[in-house]
Amino acid sequence: MADGRPDTELAVLAAGGDQAAFAELMTRHRARLYAVCRRVTCHDQDAQEALQETMIIAWKRLGEFDGRSAVGTWLYRVATNAAIDEVRRRKRTPEPAETVPEPTPVRGADGGVIARMDVDRALAQLPPQYRAVVVLREICDLSYTEIAELRDIPVQTVKSQLSRGRQALVELLTDPARTA
Repeated sequence: MADGRPDTELAVLAAGGDQAAFAELMTRHRARLYAVCRRVTCHDQDAQEALQETMIIAWKRLGEFDGRSAVGTWLYRVATNAAIDEVRRRKRTPEPAETVPEPTPVRGADGGVIARMDVDRALAQLPPQYRAVVVLREICDLSYTEIAELRDIPVQTVKSQLSRGRQALVELLTDPARTA
């Protein structure tokens, strides 16, 4: 049964050691956090590791959450950093053709599924910092300011990385040989 309390209340309770509140918070955000980790790492096992690390860090540091952003936004920051750290730890070069996440069906449009797979393959080829910014902006729909806070970088750097990431995606998507 879902708990109707707001995230901020659950975060305060969890910071005080309430495991049930923390479990509810993670249940609410797990799917989106995993999606961020999966898209940043481009690898299922690495995404699972990053998600696990996200949960450990969140449990340990929830008391540091200052309420300047939404709890979900704070959790995105933790997940994004954990995913980038996992990529660095593994020193994995994404293997897009073999590590593309299973696409979720797009309403009756086989072309939509294929297009999403192409985007995922191209996204997997971006450097992790560009990939993270593109995922946070285009998939999580965060503002430049929110991304800057999450990544602990200036807004101008977010704009620059996003521009470079988008440009690289365009190049990859318009040259089929590069995403195959």
